[in-house]
Amino acid sequence: MIHLLLLLAARVLAQDRTTEAGEASITDQTLECTIYSYPPVVAALNTFPPIWQPVMSVPTNDTVGRAKFLAMNASIPNIPPKGTLTGDFSNFTPTYNTADPDCWWTFHQCVTPKLSGLSMDIANVPEPRTLGFGFDDGPNCSHNAFYDYLAEQEQKATMFFIGSNVMDWPLEAQRAVSDGHEICVHTWSHRYMTAFPNEGAFGELYYTLQAIKLVTGVTPTCWRPPFGDVDDRIRYIASQLGLETILWQYNSNDWEVGLNGVTTDTVQANYDALAANVSAGLFDGAGVIMLTHELNNYTMQTMIDNYPKLATAFDHLVPIAVAQNKTQPYVETNYTFQTFASYIANHTTKPSLNGSSGSGSSSGSGSQTTGTGSGSAGAVSGSTGLVAALALVLGAVALGL
Repeated sequence: MIHLLLLLAARVLAQDRTTEAGEASITDQTLECTIYSYPPVVAALNTFPPIWQPVMSVPTNDTVGRAKFLAMNASIPNIPPKGTLTGDFSNFTPTYNTADPDCWWTFHQCVTPKLSGLSMDIANVPEPRTLGFGFDDGPNCSHNAFYDYLAEQEQKATMFFIGSNVMDWPLEAQRAVSDGHEICVHTWSHRYMTAFPNEGAFGELYYTLQAIKLVTGVTPTCWRPPFGDVDDRIRYIASQLGLETILWQYNSNDWEVGLNGVTTDTVQANYDALAANVSAGLFDGAGVIMLTHELNNYTMQTMIDNYPKLATAFDHLVPIAVAQNKTQPYVETNYTFQTFASYIANHTTKPSLNGSSGSGSSSGSGSQTTGTGSGSAGAVSGSTGLVAALALVLGAVALGL
């Protein structure tokens, strides 16, 4: 066993875990998902909540974050939290007003806020026969083959990133920006947002914004609530942080395989139905957004398998910002997207027929974008691979292997 671990350690050391391009060149999924350390993240950890833990309050040492929350707290709508962080609403819905005064998406898929001053959620795209192309739950540590495929197709997408994933896999987050994808917020810990108290809901969004800025240099202006769970209280908090809410009309259910009776056949049927609805003319007036995920190898491979079908059925597959003609996707003004008309003039949705994977390296800034868009806070220490390799061996020794 020690011999095998030493071999793995040697392979880790042989890889470049110090740059986005080096990380993007790794083709072995085991190595892709071998942990590494990113100095800017390590240096900033004490100003962030614990990774993957639901945020219930702003860390006491984050005076900037606390001041920002207190500045908005008094104006947050007086709407009580709902259910539990894991989505159990059984003690709440029996007494909830059926008129849905909070525009609670989980209750009745409400996308038009009842509270004045809030913008309507984005649940489709205005361009006909167009798919707003995006993926939740990244960055996934094993996404290189998937991103390579998208690069080969010259396909950009909207990536909804979980803050804790960004902190765990910063070079993978950097690749998304480098490849020209749009980045949006998908909360810190991926819990049901309407269950959080005000300070917790603020923290779930704020610290994801901070993580993305720390790692990639850009500050998103969009977010998607996990499970679609949003109401006017959460929309208000998001709006105060400069985030527009993006939902969906169609659900691939790819994340749900093995749960609630969902099978791979269910997911394939959902993809087939979406493509058939294009042919049936359902999207001749306006386009559509489908919920899909960067969650695991199955969800990513399923999109690869279905991409030719979607690219043939739709006239255009574009990032959601492009479909909105939103040319400034981030707070930073040095990074822009093309208009829809300009984008489609330079991109084709017809799939490449020369294989299912790219060259194994990042595609650079991408023709969709101008400006650097990277702004990374520094490179990973060259000792990262050594630390990971030694950890493998020392762990084995401790276990007596």
